[in-house]
Amino acid sequence: MTNWLDEAQQQHWRAWIAANALLTDAFSRDLQESHGLTLADYEILVRLSEAPESGGADTGRRMRMSDLAEATLSSRSRLSHQIDRMERAGLVERMPCADDKRGYFAVLTAAGWDTLVAAAPSHVDSVRARIVDVLTPEEFAALGNASQRLLDHLGAEPT
Repeated sequence: MTNWLDEAQQQHWRAWIAANALLTDAFSRDLQESHGLTLADYEILVRLSEAPESGGADTGRRMRMSDLAEATLSSRSRLSHQIDRMERAGLVERMPCADDKRGYFAVLTAAGWDTLVAAAPSHVDSVRARIVDVLTPEEFAALGNASQRLLDHLGAEPT
């Protein structure tokens, strides 16, 4: 037998769905209008910029495509198409993995870095204006804690 949501639960659920959709759309629109990026582009640039150096010269700011797909919660196929588009725009490039001839790295280019550096302040302003400064510090912490609990339950890393 289905355990239906009560009225309050239904309101909370619908508010979460609507807020998530509207926020995602607003962040994407802001990035597109200001910097020609999608929210997915921005997330990839951020992930690559934060990738740790793995030793040797010039090995930072790159991730294996499979790891990047996992980190961005994207399918490998979808990420591959996205990287194709970003590569044509000069933001990233693919490099074969030396130890695995079938694998590739996505590598942040200088132009990709410059684009991220230019976009980050306005994106942070957008996040502040739409979430951080709207909620009290306690509400924002509760939102983060609840989101982390859901991610843990789903077996995902925070994006």
